[in-house]
Amino acid sequence: MGEIGLVSNARFKTDSQRKLRATKKKYAALNRSMVKAEKSRDKVLVRFRDHVLYLKHNLNARAIGGLDTEVASIGKDVRKLIADMRASIAEAESFIATLE
Repeated sequence: MGEIGLVSNARFKTDSQRKLRATKKKYAALNRSMVKAEKSRDKVLVRFRDHVLYLKHNLNARAIGGLDTEVASIGKDVRKLIADMRASIAEAESFIATLE
């Protein structure tokens, strides 16, 4: 029960409980957003690492010729990652603003 059990004013108690539920709900949404951004970041970084290692081990004219397509594809993934991270940051800032 915690400190809320010490509040005798019913209106204060109800309001505090409501605000706590709302804050927990907002935090859960923020956490989901951050986990999603983290997962997409990991996918991009794993893909990038695979390409770097492949090129490192198989550096030849053919591999170099295929870089343009891969660079464009990875660039697209990075732009998506940046957009996801910005959305997550905006959501975090919005959540923090509700605490101030």
